Amino acid sequence: MPIERLLAVMQRLRSPDGCEWDRTQTFETIAPYTIEEAYEVADAITRRDMADLKDELGDLLLQVVFHSRIAEEAGLFAFDDVVAAISDKMERRHPHIFGGAEAGGHHLWEQVKAAERQAKGVGGTLDGVALGLPALQRAEKIQKRAARVGFDWPDAAGPRDKINEELHEVESAASDDEREDEVGDLLFAVVNWSRHLKVDPEAALRRAITKFERRFRAMEQMTDALDQLSLDEKEALWRRAKEDER
Repeated sequence: MPIERLLAVMQRLRSPDGCEWDRTQTFETIAPYTIEEAYEVADAITRRDMADLKDELGDLLLQVVFHSRIAEEAGLFAFDDVVAAISDKMERRHPHIFGGAEAGGHHLWEQVKAAERQAKGVGGTLDGVALGLPALQRAEKIQKRAARVGFDWPDAAGPRDKINEELHEVESAASDDEREDEVGDLLFAVVNWSRHLKVDPEAALRRAITKFERRFRAMEQMTDALDQLSLDEKEALWRRAKEDER
């Protein structure tokens, strides 16, 4: 099987006469690469580059194999245990497919997840939301958890008004530390509003960044001296770049 070849490659790389760099890696040193590879998968999907997606999925799979090999060497678990654990989880969370439940859906999925957290001793509503998530994504997850127990605005008007309130508090901040706190509250409120509008804030911001990059690069192609233009001239190029997209 192809996976057996990959497992053998990683075992060889981690062996005493393998790759010096691979041998010295730990869970902690590899973790940033794991996160990076996940983002590169998402980037390939956004660009609809299927050849690149195939490569990036391979890179992400390598991260799973890498972590599993480190764990196996420490006597913790092996790759087969990882596969068995996720297979068990998927079957457990789809009792309407693999069990006796008559109906499924997201509500049932969340019920099973809540039961799993309780079994692990993770009883708090906000417990278990990964600290390593991007801030926008983690904010949204925290808000969704709070909403499950009724701590939420009834509609989008509440978080929209909160944005105005937080803007005023940013402008009224008396120190850099206070201003940082208030900007954080403002961003949290924007995430809350996005959630009520059924907009993924992480995806929305990524889309905005991509749009800015595209238009800025178009501006650079219009002149050889962008840094020497006045702000009004740069703004005119920006408007031209926007028009060219239509």
